[in-house]
This record gives sequence, structure tokens and C-alpha cells, in this order.
Amino acid sequence: MRVSSGAQEATAVDIRLENTEVVSLEEVSLEQKNVDYSAQRKQTQQARYTYGTIFLITNLMAWFVRDYGQKLLPQLHYPTACGTEGHDCFRTLGVLRVSLGCFIYFFLMFLTTSKTRKLFEVRNTWHSRWWAFKFFLFAVSVTVPFFFSPDFIQLYGEFARVGAGIFLILQLVSVIQFIHWWNNYWMPDKERKQSCSLGLLMSTIFYIASICGIVSMYPLYAQRLLCTLNIFFITWTAILLIVMMVVSLHSKVNRGLLSSGIMASYIVFLCWSAIRSEPATSKCNTQKPVNGNGDWTTIVGFLIAICAIVMATFSTGIDSKSFQFRKDEVQQEDDIPYTYGFFHLVFSLGAMYFAMLFISWNLNNSARKWSIDVGWASTWVKIVNEWFAATIYLWTLISPTVIQNKVMDHDEPVQQIDESAMP
Repeated sequence: MRVSSGAQEATAVDIRLENTEVVSLEEVSLEQKNVDYSAQRKQTQQARYTYGTIFLITNLMAWFVRDYGQKLLPQLHYPTACGTEGHDCFRTLGVLRVSLGCFIYFFLMFLTTSKTRKLFEVRNTWHSRWWAFKFFLFAVSVTVPFFFSPDFIQLYGEFARVGAGIFLILQLVSVIQFIHWWNNYWMPDKERKQSCSLGLLMSTIFYIASICGIVSMYPLYAQRLLCTLNIFFITWTAILLIVMMVVSLHSKVNRGLLSSGIMASYIVFLCWSAIRSEPATSKCNTQKPVNGNGDWTTIVGFLIAICAIVMATFSTGIDSKSFQFRKDEVQQEDDIPYTYGFFHLVFSLGAMYFAMLFISWNLNNSARKWSIDVGWASTWVKIVNEWFAATIYLWTLISPTVIQNKVMDHDEPVQQIDESAMP
């Protein structure tokens, strides 16, 4: 009996040791998985900055081809599609060719990375690695459009107008979602007592900046009664500002002043940018025409505009959550940090967008050196974008109330039928 008891104790000890070893192995395996997930996620986060750098390089290539390509590359043997002395591969058509190459590259990335869900899928590896091959693919994608006929490039330009408009809509939705998020973050909360006062301070700052912008635009761009178009633009922007403030403070909406203040600043900026895009020859535009080389303020403004294009494309590309139909999806540990397909799709549309800015939305006339998004076409695109932004924002404010009223109106007849059916 003693021997049997001792054997049982030894067996029990062995079982406990085995269980301890199993548990420790499971913990080690779990820790290793967490490390692998963290490394993969870090790699995918770094990849998006590489794609942003590629997009920036493409913008600079388009600018170089437009302004200096024909002068600095006169000795090259141009393809037949470029025409005599390469005229059809520079200026407007040159920008469109570079844009088409960028679009082809990112659209191929969209096709090969869409529907990626997990970090250890093959498509995740393709998105985050294989940079040597992808740089080669990018070089080929940018080179191929220079062998296409000018008629095909013109057709792409018409298509790019539509794609650039879609990009503006996506960017607008992303901006409005960010404004709502910011407003909700600074909403009064019992746990954050400072939220109310800080949110009120920020909303006041945004409204003061918006009013100052409206007031300053009148003497700068509407100093004459003949400047009726600019007067209309500025006055209508002021009316939109007041309407957004009134709707936000309405008792049935009650969304506060912060979101409307941020949106007011945004539409004032769009109005100012639209008026600034008017040709320098306009009688109401006080800015001086750009000379052949451009002074330092023109150059700095041009470079800032290019960086703004890249940042707008980058921020919209990683903001896929604003375009999800289901907001309650639980993020798993091995899920990708952002939607790769949407990211590359936005960059492909961004390629069309920067082309329209470089040629000022006009396929027939060449833009001046060191200029970007200047012309009446650019002015009207920005004005329509401003009005569309205000319309979408107002709809996001009143839509919950409208939908709720429709639901209540639908439920009341049903309730009356139920009451009439009772004995």
C-alpha cells in the first residue's frame, strides 16, 4: 500500500509538471504570436508612409515634366506618340501621362490587395514587402503611358475629371467625419469636467477666425461694386455660416457650436481658396501674375500646395472606417490596421486629382510655371465643393431628426390599429 501510494503521488507530480509545461508552452506561444502580430502591424504602418513618398515623388515628376521637361530634356529620343520634338509628352499631356502611370500603379495595388483581412495573408506580405519589385513596377507603370497616343491621353483626362470629383467627395466625407469625432471628443462629460469649457473655447476661436476671414475678404477681393461674383461668393459663404450655426443650436438638433465652428472655418477657407484661384488677369484679383521663374513666396506656396495634396490623399486613404456600413465590427488581434484596398483606391483617385490641379481642370490650356489650381475652372470646382460640403454637413445634422420623425409617424398608425382591435 505504501508503494502504491508513493506511485500515485509520483504520478500526480508528473501530471502537474506536464500541465505546468503545457501552460508555459501555451503562454510562450501566445507571447510569440503577440510579438509577431506587433512586428507585422508595425511593418504595415511603415508601408503606408513609403506609398505616400512614392505619391509625392510622382507629384514632383508631374511638375518637372510640365514646367521644365521640354527644356532640360531636348536631346532625348522621344517615342512616336510624343510627336514632333516631344510636344505631346510635356505640359498638359505630360502631366496626364505621369498621372496615368501613377493611377495604373496604385490601381494594380488595389486589385492585388483588396479583401485582405489578416496580417499573415500573402496579400499582406505583398502590401508591406517586395519593395524592389514594386519600385520596378512603379517605373514601368510611369513609363508605359509615354507610348500611348495623345487621343488616348485626352480620353484619360476626361475620365480623370470624374475620378478627381469622386476623390473630392471621399475627402469631404472624411473631413466631416473627423469634425463629428472632434465634436464628440470635446462634448461635456461627467468624467471630463474640462471638456465643456475647452470645447466652448475652441468653438469660439473657430467662429472668430471664420468671421475675420469673411470680413477680410471683402476689402481684398470685393473692393469694387463691379466684383459682383466675388461679393456673391463671400456673402453666400457668410449666409451658410449663419445657417449652420442656427441649425446646430436648434432644440431638435442640439449639436453645439464646436462642429459647426470647425465646418464654418473649412468653408471659409474653401471660399478664400476659390477666389485665390481666379486668374491673375481678373480685375478683382489683387495677386500679381506669376513670372517665368517665380519668386520665393510663389515657390514656397507651390511646395506647400503639393504637400497638401499628398497629406489630403494620405489622410483620406487611411480613414476607411468613415466609409464602413457597419460600425460595430470588433477588431481582432490579427486584423490589418487599415483597409489596403481602400487605401490604394484613394491613391489611384488622388493621381487623377493632382493631375487636375496641375492643369487647372482644363485639358486644352497649359498652366503657367510654378502655378497650381489656377483658373476659372478651378474656382468653380472649389465653390461647388464648398456648397456641397455645407449641404452634406447640414444633412448630417438634421438627418437623425428627420429619420426619427418618420419612424414615429410610421409607428402611430400601427398603434391606433392595435387599440381599435381591442374589445
